[in-house]
Amino acid sequence: MHTLMWKLAFLLAFILTVCFSAQAQHNPGTFTATGSLTTARGHDSATLLDNGLVLIAGGYCNSGDLSSAELYNPATGTFIPTGSLITARDSHTATLLNNGLVLLAGGEGTYDELSNAEVYNPATGTFIATGSMTTARYLATATLLNNGQVLITGGASSIGFLSSAELYNPEIGTFTATGSMATARFLNTATLLNNGQVLITGGVGNYDGPDYLSSAELYNPATGTFTATGSLITARDSHTATLLNNGLVLISGGYGSAGDLSSAELYNPSTGAFTSTGSLNTARMDHSSTLLNNGSVLITGGKGSNGYLISAELYNLATGTFTSTGSMITARYHYTATLLNSGEVLIAGGNNGSFLSSAELYEASYVAPQIASLSATSGAVGTPIAITGTGFGPPQAESMALFLNPT
Repeated sequence: MHTLMWKLAFLLAFILTVCFSAQAQHNPGTFTATGSLTTARGHDSATLLDNGLVLIAGGYCNSGDLSSAELYNPATGTFIPTGSLITARDSHTATLLNNGLVLLAGGEGTYDELSNAEVYNPATGTFIATGSMTTARYLATATLLNNGQVLITGGASSIGFLSSAELYNPEIGTFTATGSMATARFLNTATLLNNGQVLITGGVGNYDGPDYLSSAELYNPATGTFTATGSLITARDSHTATLLNNGLVLISGGYGSAGDLSSAELYNPSTGAFTSTGSLNTARMDHSSTLLNNGSVLITGGKGSNGYLISAELYNLATGTFTSTGSMITARYHYTATLLNSGEVLIAGGNNGSFLSSAELYEASYVAPQIASLSATSGAVGTPIAITGTGFGPPQAESMALFLNPT
C-alpha cells in the first residue's frame, strides 16, 4: 500500500514537472512586445479563428474608417494582410460562427451608422456580403447562442439609443427581429450564461443626457423575449462582463454618475442577484476583461481620471480580490484583447492620443495543479489511476490517468 502510494506520488510529480518545465522558461505575469499591425487602428474587432490565427478587421484611424483586415499568426508573432472588407467600418460586431466563418455586422461607416453585414471566410481570405440588419446600429452587442444564431442587441443610431434586438441565422444568411429589450441601452454588455440565456447589463439609456443604468435583463432564446432580472448595485456603462468558470458573471469598472468606477460585482444566475466583490486597484472604463485558462480574469488598460492606462490586474475568484500584475508596454484603450490557444493574451492597436499599431502578449502566471479526486489509492501493478482536477498543463486539463508499472 505505502509502496504503491509512493510510486503514484512520484509519477504524478514527474508528470507535473514535465508539464510545467517548458513554462518555467517564460516570464509569467508580464507583457512582451510582438509584431506590429500593418495598419494603426482602434475601434476595430479581433476574432480568434478555428485555425488559431486572429482576424483583425476594420476600425478607425487618422485617415478615417478602415476596410483593411489582417491576420496575426501566434507561431511567428507577425501580422499579415488578408482580404479587405466590402464596407469600411468601425465600432462593429464580429462573431465566430459555428461554421468557422466570421460575421461582421453594423458599425459606423464613412457617412453614418451601418445596417449591412459581411462574413469572412478563413479558407479563402475573403469577405462576402450577407443579409443586412433590420436596424442600422453601432456599438451594439453580438452573442453567439447555443443554437448557432447570433443575437444583436441595443447600440445607437441617428434616432438615438436602441431597445430593439435581432437574430442572424447563418444557415440562410438573414437577420430577423426578435423581442425588444425593456430598456433602450448603449455601451451595455451581453453575456451568454451556462443555461443558454443572455444577460444584458447596464449601459446608458438617455440620448439627450447621461442616464446610467443599473437595470439588467435576460434574453431567452426559447421564447425570443427579454425579462427583468436583479439590478446592478452600481449603475454603469463602458464596463466589462466576464463569465467565470463557476457560472457567475464578473462585472467590473466602467463609468457612472460618480465618474470612473473601481467597484465590481458578481451576478448569480441561480438567484438573479448581484453582490459586491473586491474593487479594482484602479478605476477604469473602456478596458478589457479576459478569462484566463487558470480561471483568473485579466483586466487591462482603458481610461481613468488621469488619462490612458498602462496598468493591469488580476481577479481571483477564490478570494474575490484584484491584485496588480505586470503593466502593459503601452497605455491604450479602444484596443482588442484576444485569448490565444497558447493561453497568452494578444493586446493589439487602440488609442492613447494617437492610433496605435503596436501589439503585445500577456503570459499568465500558472497556478499549482489542484487534484479534485483519485479513482483509486491502491491496486495491482498496471492499475489505471484516473486523476481529475485542474492545472495539469496548457491547455488546463480536466483529467489525466496514470498506469502503475513495477520498478
